[in-house]
Amino acid sequence: MATPMEDYILIMTSCPSREVGLEIANHLVTGKLAACVQLGSPITSVYPWQGKVCEDKEYPLFIKTKQALYAEVEAQILTQHPYELPEIIALPITQGLPGYLNWIKDNTQ
Repeated sequence: MATPMEDYILIMTSCPSREVGLEIANHLVTGKLAACVQLGSPITSVYPWQGKVCEDKEYPLFIKTKQALYAEVEAQILTQHPYELPEIIALPITQGLPGYLNWIKDNTQ
């Protein structure tokens, strides 16, 4: 039986390199803090930082996990992430294939 949809979230962050993204992803999955982490192709981010507009290549991470694990996932990302202020945002999963949601539940703490 699937747990309620509000129990699941998608956490997004971005990394300066594929290697950093893979390191974070592997720690999250092996530590059962995430059932799956997708590392996307490079994107271009444009943002203001310290009075300048910056343009950087980044690698997005999409982290599927349970709401109850958010604080631990955030702490793990902050431990490994080289940015002073990394993007870490969470979106609720409002719908999903019940079997997939059960798979998330079964593959996380």
